[in-house]
Amino acid sequence: MIVLAIDPGSVTAGFALLQKEGRKIQYIDSGIMKFRSQDDFMHRVKDIYDQTMNLLDQYSPDEIALESLIFVKSPTSLMKLAQARGAMLAALTQKYQGKIFEYSPNLVKSSVSGHGHADKEGIQKVLKQYLGIEEFKTHDESDALAIAFCHLLHEGTIKIPKTSGRKNSKKAGNSLAGALAHKIKESVS
Repeated sequence: MIVLAIDPGSVTAGFALLQKEGRKIQYIDSGIMKFRSQDDFMHRVKDIYDQTMNLLDQYSPDEIALESLIFVKSPTSLMKLAQARGAMLAALTQKYQGKIFEYSPNLVKSSVSGHGHADKEGIQKVLKQYLGIEEFKTHDESDALAIAFCHLLHEGTIKIPKTSGRKNSKKAGNSLAGALAHKIKESVS
């Protein structure tokens, strides 16, 4: 199964493609889509739609994963992000109705790092270790890779983690970081 993950944005958006065969996850490609920021926002919406369609045509993934909308302090920024995401969804639903999955930012972070409030550098460290990528073009690209991992780890189903009422445990748990804990400790030492 090949998953295309998109970290939506109104000026840039990250994308990542990962493939899962059995229990093995392989990197295919990742990067960013840059939208014409000099254009009036309403004209930029067509560029967002077109570039999303181009991604679908180029890679023909089996499923799509997106991050759900997050709280943004600026209502204007939130509206633009929601409209950009809507343009992407309009393109995605053309061919992928019923194959689009959404994950909260905290679920993405905890799936990759074992901690729902991990910072971007912590997420990147785990992804670099697992994929062998030297650098990411932007945070948008690494965010999209994290979304793709989350999707593949949850096999296309949204699972709500159960809380036990305990404070955070020191164990990494069932996350990508937990599986790589020994390698991460080696690279820090």
